[in-house]
Amino acid sequence: MGTTAIGLILAAFLAHIRVKYRFFGAKILDLVSWILMIVPSFILAQGWVYFAAGNGIASAWLGIQGVNRFVFSYWGLVSVMVLCKFPLAYITIKTAMEWYPARLIHAARMNGAAPFRAWLTVQLPLCIPAYCSAAMLIFMDTVGDYGMSSTITAVYSFPTLPYTIYSAICSSPVRFDMAGVLSLYLMVMIIIAMVIQYAAMGKRKYDFLDNGTEQVQARRIGKVKEYILSGMSLLFSLIALGIPVGSNLIMSFSSSVSIQKFQFTLDNYITVFQTGSTLLTGIKHSLGLAGAAAVIGMLAGFCVAYVLTYSEFRLKKVIDMMTLIAMAVPGVVLGIGYIFVWNQKWLTPLGLHLYGKPSILVLASVASAIPLINRVLVGGMAKVPKSLLTAAQVQGAGFGRRLRTVLLPLLHNSTVSAILAAFGGSVFNLAITTILYPPNYSTLPVYISDSYNDLKFGYAAAATMVGAAFIISIMMILEYGLNFRRNKGKIHGDNT
Repeated sequence: MGTTAIGLILAAFLAHIRVKYRFFGAKILDLVSWILMIVPSFILAQGWVYFAAGNGIASAWLGIQGVNRFVFSYWGLVSVMVLCKFPLAYITIKTAMEWYPARLIHAARMNGAAPFRAWLTVQLPLCIPAYCSAAMLIFMDTVGDYGMSSTITAVYSFPTLPYTIYSAICSSPVRFDMAGVLSLYLMVMIIIAMVIQYAAMGKRKYDFLDNGTEQVQARRIGKVKEYILSGMSLLFSLIALGIPVGSNLIMSFSSSVSIQKFQFTLDNYITVFQTGSTLLTGIKHSLGLAGAAAVIGMLAGFCVAYVLTYSEFRLKKVIDMMTLIAMAVPGVVLGIGYIFVWNQKWLTPLGLHLYGKPSILVLASVASAIPLINRVLVGGMAKVPKSLLTAAQVQGAGFGRRLRTVLLPLLHNSTVSAILAAFGGSVFNLAITTILYPPNYSTLPVYISDSYNDLKFGYAAAATMVGAAFIISIMMILEYGLNFRRNKGKIHGDNT
């Protein structure tokens, strides 16, 4: 709740100045937000630990005392969470604020409303869905975050519910009963939050996009104000992204677990690149899981999105609600559920006892990817009118041809975004792989997390930098390959 409240206020403020004003650091805020959304929370948490530890970068190199006492406290943990989670709300609110109900605002001003009162009584209420969705996204991602809590808890004893669930199945004896009850509590929290969101929105209508709506144009401001906003944006970006990423980079070149005894070395990277390194095996396993999740999830997600958008199926509202709930299920709860389902004795004669096998990771990765892919594709299909498909059908095009020649070309950008989001999210899914990975089947996030927990800080940081660079390169190549045909067509059309 602390992260949700502060993160929502911060995101609303940043979105407001980003949309309203034109200044040097505006695009930097967008770039930092997207990077923070992609980078896993446990990697960001590692960077904060390296920076704020008693012998970390802040005290040993910068001479800033008291950082460790603040970061490793309740409000410090909330602050770190806010810096990691605010992009979810920032992107949501910024998108909603890019359109301006000019006709309604002018009507309010003509009736004597001051500018602030017109904003407070007209524009702000119309943005309630965006603010509710932003708060919900922060809350769900925070309350179910295993990566951040598992990393911080290694230094600061502040157990959260996802970490306690994981501890229950890793204790001796294993407490599956406790893990199940705590998972139920976690889902109840999220369901209550969803109920509060729907209650806040009510049954009112918030649609205002019509011929009286204008797109907001960022306006120029004075030089002094521009310098202030630019400086604030750069400083904020340095704190939110520069500290965790920079700390990981510095630590990767350290020969000691203490920054005070820092000596530059390449040994950590040499060890990472050694032949037969377990890290390379973990990367291979993670890429395989991510590829399967992206391909299978894309096929299933596309079918569900098509049914929700274009079919007259009576139960499609139920399916829509199920996909929303599936998006809210934390990875640690999904992992526990898969243990309960696929660890039954009666499945053994059927050959379906999947717990302890790599195939259960494939199923879990696909299950976590489908809701995300589905929501991205539903948003894309909503922009494609059904009349286009109907016109093609009237001209004799079959179902497959209508998809191939009408729908898929118009969904190209949404499809690429869905595939990349599912691929990246599956590669760095720490919660599911930590709970479900079979013996001798390490994945990239598990390998990095284990190295960190074994106090191999320099090696863990080097593995983080190498693994992240490799995965990002794969995603860039994948994006280029998926867009190659379209880019080639644009070039050919320009030449023509």
